[in-house]
Order: sequence, then structure tokens, then C-alpha cells
Amino acid sequence: MATKATVCKAQLQLCDFNRDYFGAHSLTIAQHPSETEERLLMRIVAFALHASEALSFTRGLSTEDEPDLWEKDLTGDILCWIDLGQPEEKRVRKACGRAHQAFIYTYQPRNAGPWWSKYGNEFQRFGNLSVGSLEVENGDIASLYERNMDLQCTIQDDGITLSDGAREVILRLHWLKQAPDHTS
Repeated sequence: MATKATVCKAQLQLCDFNRDYFGAHSLTIAQHPSETEERLLMRIVAFALHASEALSFTRGLSTEDEPDLWEKDLTGDILCWIDLGQPEEKRVRKACGRAHQAFIYTYQPRNAGPWWSKYGNEFQRFGNLSVGSLEVENGDIASLYERNMDLQCTIQDDGITLSDGAREVILRLHWLKQAPDHTS
């Protein structure tokens, strides 16, 4: 019998000075049995970078046809497709073909370098693709994990601070590729 996903909830208070976006979001996130606590928290960071009322978590790891997060318009068109990790070129091509904007966030620098060396040149042909590297500068992001989280996130320039009131993690976002119409 397959192990079921764990349902996590997060209250996210967000101050994004880059987009002048300030808000509170109640998030429900299904954690796939194979998903690490670090990856789940990185999905929350990706949500914070693009937060809107229409942005939602998908079934993620358990579904090949869906990203980790997406934003759709009222007609069902995918405005924003967001994946984490180091996807294969075929998946990136699919994302760029289906969405107005596609974002990939890597979060494991040791793995991201070889992946970018392999695919970086190929990805240049996708005009609607942005690729960013999220790197933890200070703290242990997995230490913020709980089944019910109350998180505060501040985004300014390339810095991201994620806190639960007792612990704080500082991340940096480095863009490897930015789409010309990148607005987030």
C-alpha cells in the first residue's frame, strides 16, 4: 500500500519590497512521502516570490503534468509555471510551451552547477523562462518545518528572510537566466 501525502499548513505573513506586495496567506501543502522538509520549505519560498491570490500549490511530485506551483487565469490558461530542482530539458520545454511565464528554482548548489552546465545553453532559446538559484546563507531551512507553521517572510533585492519567530533563515536568490518580460 502506498504511503499517503502529509498535509501541512502554513500561515505566511509576507513583505515583498521588490514587488510592493504585502499580505497574509493561509497555505495548505501536500508533502509527498519522498519530499524532504527542505524542499517543502523551498516551495513556500517560491510561493512567496510570486505570491498572489491566484497562485496555488499543485499535486507536485506525484504528477508529471503539473509544476510545483502555478497561477491560472479564469479561462484555465497557465500564467505562471513554477518548478523546483533540476528538471530535464523536456519538462522545461513543456512548461515554456504551456505557460506564459516559466520559473525554475534550484536550491542545492552542489547539484545545480552540473545541471546548469548541461542545460544552460539549451535554455537560452526559451524567451519566457527564468531560472534562479536559491541558496541558504545562514541557518537551516529544514529547522522551520512543522506540520502547522506560522512564518514571516521578507523579500528585498536578492535577500529573502524566512522566520518562525524563534528561528531565522537567510537566503539569496541569484538569477542564472531571466526572461525579458520577467515581472516577479
